[in-house]
Formats: sequence, structure tokens, C-alpha cells
Amino acid sequence: MSSRTAEILEKFSGCTIGVIGDMIADVYVYGRPERLSREAPVVIIQWESEETVPGGAANTMANLLALGATVYPVSVVGDDPAGRDLMGAFGSMGRFHTEGVIVRKDYNTIMKTRVFAGDVHTAKQQVVRVDRGRPGVSKEAWDKIRAYIRVADEEVDAWVVADYGYGLLGNLARMDLGEIAKKKPVVVDSRHHLGAYGGVTIATPNETEAAALSGMPVLPFLDDKTVGDAAGALVTKLNLQAALITRGNKGMVLAERGIAEPFFIPISGSDDIVDVSGAGDTVSSTIALALAAGANFREAAALANFAAGVVVMKSGTAPCHYDELVDVTGAGGKE
Repeated sequence: MSSRTAEILEKFSGCTIGVIGDMIADVYVYGRPERLSREAPVVIIQWESEETVPGGAANTMANLLALGATVYPVSVVGDDPAGRDLMGAFGSMGRFHTEGVIVRKDYNTIMKTRVFAGDVHTAKQQVVRVDRGRPGVSKEAWDKIRAYIRVADEEVDAWVVADYGYGLLGNLARMDLGEIAKKKPVVVDSRHHLGAYGGVTIATPNETEAAALSGMPVLPFLDDKTVGDAAGALVTKLNLQAALITRGNKGMVLAERGIAEPFFIPISGSDDIVDVSGAGDTVSSTIALALAAGANFREAAALANFAAGVVVMKSGTAPCHYDELVDVTGAGGKE
């Protein structure tokens, strides 16, 4: 990779990024299948171990920290074990400012519990996922979030929105982000409400999300031209500077305002993907950090593609670390 890539990566540690979104506790339960139950036609799984890792917006934060950034989180967690686990994962990190995380007794921390089963000498496979937590944040929390965004905006170089559809952001806060995007990058990854984020800098939907909003055919897209047109349609419809559609093992496509031809990025690394969990968080966080470090959209998208190629080869929700990104881009030695 070029010396330009190394130059961008070297600036990561000097960047401060704000993250607004739904912090999720990703719980992984591992076990061994033993026998069929007499109670129902299901397999009995003998518990072996479990772990809780940051998911959703919390995974976005973890990626930014792993890449060397300072992070200002804006979110809500419950005063419950899952919320304490999430905050504990970040609490000892000096580059993580917790003032914007509201802890409430009337809120249940969002949890996604995945159960994996397999014998000793085989790879464990996911057999079920159980989600806990319902959409809904009080107006009081909304008001606090909006107020803190204004305060933190004085400190950050860019923002990431990780909207998983749990009602964290009200319309006024979304409008504020459109105004903020006039002076600094605002990257939005929204599963269900992307259409409400008009005027932000760049959106990073997957193919399904892009199809739903752009009016293009539902999956699968017929060809590269169709998905490229969808990206361009998003730029126009949402008044974006750019749109990056992630396409799994087909790579990514970037459309930019004022540039007629889309930019196609082939998948980084092997297309034999291990686990896509959290890859979207890696993409949005890397783009925000790269833009804050002075990258243009194509440079930022290329780095995000490399970072995503790292995490999809890991089992479970996991971030891309700075050294891993340096290695995969070949930026360890300048040309």
C-alpha cells in the first residue's frame, strides 16, 4: 500500500470520534450437544462457557478504541448486569469518556444471546439467538442525549451513528446531526431509519437496506450497475456527500456527489467468511476515523474494506485492531 495510506493510519491516534447509538451486550454461550430432550424435539446442550462482548454501537466504540482513537459515546444502558458488563468493558480505558452514557433504572440493556453447540473436535455452530430489550427511550433521556451531543461536538473530529432501531434518537437529534455534518463528518449506519438522516455526510447500508430505501429491486441485485445506481440514488435522495453499500463477499460500492461513476471495491482477503457479526460496525467506525484523519471518501472506503476483511475472519463480534489494519494494508513500511 502507498505511503499515503501509512500517513492516514498514523493520524488515527490523534483523532477523537463521537459515537451515538444503541449499545448492545452480545452474549455468546458455548456448549456440547448431548441428547434429545424427552420434553420436546430439541437437543439438550451442556453448557461449557459464555462471554459478553460489546455489540451494536458498543462494538463501533470498541473498533475505534482498537484503532487508536479517543471516543465520546452517547447512549443509554440499564442499571442491570448487562449494562454493568458493557461499561466494565470500557471503564478502564482512558480514551473512553463515559459522561454521555446515561444509566437508567427504567431501561433494560439490549442483549443478543447466541448459543453455539458442537462436539470437542468440531467447530461449534450457532443454533439459536435470543434477543432481549424493546424499543423505547424516555423523553428525558432524549433531551439529555441531545444536550450532550452539543457539548461533545466541541471535542470530536467526526461522528458515527449506530442506529439499531431501539429508539435512542429523536427527530430533533437527527436534525442536529444534519447541521453538524456541514462542518465535520457524520457517518450513519442505520438498520431501519436511514431515511430520517438526510443531510449527513455518508451512509453505510448493506444491500437489503439500500434496496428498501432507494426503490431499486429487492435482493439480489441483478448486476453491478444496479447496485451502483442504488448507491447514487441514496446520495440524491438523502442529500449525502457519499453512500457506501456493503455487499458481503462481493465487496463494496461507493457513490459520491458530483462523480458520475461509482467506485467498486472488491472483497479484501478470502471470500470464505467465518462470521459477519459486527462487520458493519467496523466499516462505519473505520470510515469515520479515516475521514477525521484527512482521507477522501475512496481512501476511507478502501480502508474500511480492509478492516471488514479482518473481522469477518474472526468468530463472534470482534474489532479490528490498528496493527491488524497496518498489516493487511501493507502500510507498515512506506514506499
